[in-house]
Amino acid sequence: MKQAWIPFASRPVPRYTSYPTAADFAPDVSEPDARLWASATTPDKPVSVYIHVPFCEKLCFYCGCATSVPNGYSRIASYLETLHREIDLWAAALGDHAGMAHLHFGGGSPNALSAEDFKDLVAHAARAFHLRPDAEIAVEIDPRSLSPDFIHAMAVSGVNRVSFGVQTLSPTVQQAVGRIQPKILLSEGIDRLHDAGIRAINMDLMYGLPHQTVADVEDAAHFAAEMGAARISLFGYAHVPWFAKHQKAIDEDALPGLEARFEQAEAGAHTLELAGYHAIGLDHFARADDSLAVAARAGTLHRNFQGYTDDPCDTLIGIGSTAISQFSEGYAQNFKDRPNWQAAINNGRLPVERGVAFTDDDRLRSRAIERLMCDLEVDVDAVCDEMEAPRGSLADALETARFLQSAGLCELNGKTIRVPTEARLFLRTVAQSLDGRYKPAAQRHAKAV
Repeated sequence: MKQAWIPFASRPVPRYTSYPTAADFAPDVSEPDARLWASATTPDKPVSVYIHVPFCEKLCFYCGCATSVPNGYSRIASYLETLHREIDLWAAALGDHAGMAHLHFGGGSPNALSAEDFKDLVAHAARAFHLRPDAEIAVEIDPRSLSPDFIHAMAVSGVNRVSFGVQTLSPTVQQAVGRIQPKILLSEGIDRLHDAGIRAINMDLMYGLPHQTVADVEDAAHFAAEMGAARISLFGYAHVPWFAKHQKAIDEDALPGLEARFEQAEAGAHTLELAGYHAIGLDHFARADDSLAVAARAGTLHRNFQGYTDDPCDTLIGIGSTAISQFSEGYAQNFKDRPNWQAAINNGRLPVERGVAFTDDDRLRSRAIERLMCDLEVDVDAVCDEMEAPRGSLADALETARFLQSAGLCELNGKTIRVPTEARLFLRTVAQSLDGRYKPAAQRHAKAV
């Protein structure tokens, strides 16, 4: 890592899976707003649905997700009962639309559900939101608890993409993060998915974990490529123990430093690119024939709360506690507190606790940030023209980008901001120059690298 980059590497910046970011969500957006926004869908456009399953058999120390260990199936069963009611509430609230184009199950670990309960949940969502014949149904999986019954349930339910949590193959690192999963367990799980007809396998890898080395990251990247992953994410571990309390179990003295993290990320990316994967945005890689790579080449790549996506839907309905819905008018987030989430649904209300309504400036900056995060460059005048804003509306971003250019983090050519490939890991730092709401605050965002 260049010496000029080191001061920027430790600065906290948002992930920009949305703009405005969740830090700007407030309770002045509530159920009536979400209900009004949901009713505005139109018959010519499909919708997407995300279903949150906040349970895991075991907690991984590195995880920052909203999840818990159920300690018996009764908590899951109670949650599921409410989840089915929420599906009906959102389906009734939506206006006419062209069906559900994407259905994504995340968590937590969706395979914490029983096979029968999972099939029932998919079938209910498919009926309620009118699943399109060409829809993508994707499920995030914990390989440690992936049973043959659950694989069969996914296959018969039409699941056509699975995200497989690999993270690392190093036994030392696995022990340090509380996620023991031998290589043979992973490869056998992937083989069983292939045998069931689920061919599109995404794999999640991580760098920056305790005791992790460059060789560890390269080993995991080789494994993902050898197993034929369609898409691979290479995420940096974000150590935020003030937010994710179980991260306090991680030995901070064993964490790699900033320069070591940078070397690990670069080594992983180099390994994947040598294996034929195309780099996508900040931290994703895809085979040339995968729809994500196709969208990246076509300039139609998008970014939402699940990361990089080829899903073009304007409306994303988030179902489950903490889930976030996206509309043309703004974002709406469900209650994180499960009793409040359940109480709202039991009273016939959409369980929205907070959110943010878009201003015209938000829409302009959101579009510019998304294009930079997806394409590694953005012509700010072209975005102003597209969004029917006066040219010069993003002049402040150009001023900040000039400062970053002096450190080699970006390049300016007229009104175009471009992030060079070697500075890809600082993409969020450059995107921050377009953020009109950003306020520095301690313990809010993860470090840039």
